[in-house]
Amino acid sequence: MATPVELAAMRRAIIISASGLGATSPNPPVGCVILDAAGRRAAEGYHLRKGDPHAEVNALAAAGGRAAGGTAVVTLEPCNHQGLTPACHQALLDARIARVLIAVMDPTSRGEGGAARLRHAGIDVLTHVLEEEALVVLGPWLAALSHRRPTLHLLIQTDAAGNAADLSAEALAEIEIERHAHDLLISQDGSAEEGRSGSHGRGFSVPTIAVPDEPEDALAVLAEAGARTVLLAGLSNLGKHLLSTSLIDGLTLLIPAPEPSQPTTTAPAPLLPDGYVLSRITRTGSQLIVRAEPR
Repeated sequence: MATPVELAAMRRAIIISASGLGATSPNPPVGCVILDAAGRRAAEGYHLRKGDPHAEVNALAAAGGRAAGGTAVVTLEPCNHQGLTPACHQALLDARIARVLIAVMDPTSRGEGGAARLRHAGIDVLTHVLEEEALVVLGPWLAALSHRRPTLHLLIQTDAAGNAADLSAEALAEIEIERHAHDLLISQDGSAEEGRSGSHGRGFSVPTIAVPDEPEDALAVLAEAGARTVLLAGLSNLGKHLLSTSLIDGLTLLIPAPEPSQPTTTAPAPLLPDGYVLSRITRTGSQLIVRAEPR
């Protein structure tokens, strides 16, 4: 069982893992906290981009000798194979870590997973620690693997009646916030740009042609780019087709807040497409921000 200190460390690892959002793809955003043998936080690290050291290696480098006999708290199972970087489970063994806590198991493990190899080496391993909380960050990456396509987030501006409208200043500001957690931003004309300019490493590229309107062709282009999360800004033909085929994983609507002194007597347009449910509603300036997801 995880101790209160270890649970606090896992929550810290989950929080810092989000620093890699919009940069690590096609790799996952992962965080790691190292506790020394006395249970004090020694260091932390997260994965920046593919080709750079993984979260465990960054944390171990920061911890130095304080890692010996300590605990590694990591949001995703340490990798068990040599790729562009060495296997993380071996780095933990070399640092003489005594205990490892893992939130989410890695579905991309090749053969025997990193957790099993650590156990075989005599390391105390505890898995599925705060897994649901870790999925707040890792969920879109895992969904992209499961669906074999990027997770897709569509942001639309509507008028007061719920009909699609030109993007307002508030919508543009919301896009500037959201884009930093996505690999690619697709505009209404199909042009693509990196969510966080210049942030990605190997295995990722920005499409140089307009993303096609047909979902199958568009998803092929996005997958070839190495994207795991994509933000579509405005209701383009592609967005309409993706909505009609239930391929949008997250929907954000910006709706002008109605004036209480001017009630409308016209029938509003349907707020959400079939199959989507409300998940969050907030307000910014004169706009209501409505978020929805598939049922």
